[in-house]
Amino acid sequence: MAEQETKQTIMDKVARIPDPHMGISIVDMGLIQDIDLDEENKKAVITVKPTNPGCMSVANIAMAVKIETEKLDEINEAEVNVIDHMMAEEINKMVNKKE
Repeated sequence: MAEQETKQTIMDKVARIPDPHMGISIVDMGLIQDIDLDEENKKAVITVKPTNPGCMSVANIAMAVKIETEKLDEINEAEVNVIDHMMAEEINKMVNKKE
């Protein structure tokens, strides 16, 4: 699958995740800022920017993005990077923790 098609597949998948406060898609709200792909290793790095730097739901949103993306056949591993949040570093460590 071409890179652009894989990115669109990811966007379509995470578009089903609603913002818990607004009830509309995180994609429609513009929370997904970027998707980088390493097609050789089937890895996606997804950048999430919450609507405000103190958003209480961004950890749950980031985890949902990771889980839903890793359900795709095209992706073996998803890394989610939250940006512009007061606890971004801690959230990123939690969400991307290797077991």
